[in-house]
Amino acid sequence: MKKAISLLAASIVLSTAVSANAQQSNEQLFGGNFSGSIKIASDYVFRGESEVVDGEIPAVQGSFTWTHQDGAYVGLFSSTNKFASTPDIYAVVGPYIGKAGQLTDSGINYNIMVFHYMYPGADNLDYTELWIKASKQFGKVNLELEVTPTLNEWFGIDGWYGVNYAIHPSTTFDNGISLSGSVGYQELSGNGAQGWTHWNLGVSKDFHGLNIDVRYHDTNVDASHKVYGSADGQKIFNQRLVFSVSKSF
Repeated sequence: MKKAISLLAASIVLSTAVSANAQQSNEQLFGGNFSGSIKIASDYVFRGESEVVDGEIPAVQGSFTWTHQDGAYVGLFSSTNKFASTPDIYAVVGPYIGKAGQLTDSGINYNIMVFHYMYPGADNLDYTELWIKASKQFGKVNLELEVTPTLNEWFGIDGWYGVNYAIHPSTTFDNGISLSGSVGYQELSGNGAQGWTHWNLGVSKDFHGLNIDVRYHDTNVDASHKVYGSADGQKIFNQRLVFSVSKSF
């Protein structure tokens, strides 16, 4: 536990320090720039699932990214994390690498990323996903499509693989308030596996350099679900309202 928390704290501190220094100097490193963010939230919800056992521990997150001028990037994400079935886990650390850009003059933006989920204290759960996103602006509305398959066994479970399909619409009003949401389906294949539908809707606004976000999350997981139909399983997939404050550098 102490090792996991120390690793999380170190990565967040490093994110803040490196990003702040890069912002102050405004200098490029190897043709790219650093950016980062820190966030504190009432819960950490990922595809409809609470990653901190229904808010039992605070959700504290940090990330930093180096982005090349051609759109290639590499970075590290860290967050508090807790699973009731695996008490040794208190953090998730995710190194990632990707490429973002625009398809000629079509107005279609793409973002392709390989993200590796690492759980200190339970390495057998580690797995990797390939995030594929495409977005386009339609007037004031941005529409993003996502297809994210696993590249190896989901959470290390023998024969289980997943693909997340999602659509993410968003818009920003003249007063600076942003409205955004997501509707997706986490497909799971394998013996005894079953996917679920997840959705969220929220509003956010910047105040004095901080972003405030209020978001509603829900899923279709109920008592009949093969994987999460137990009382404990439904608990982490129940509807919830999440408040967060974040700062980008």
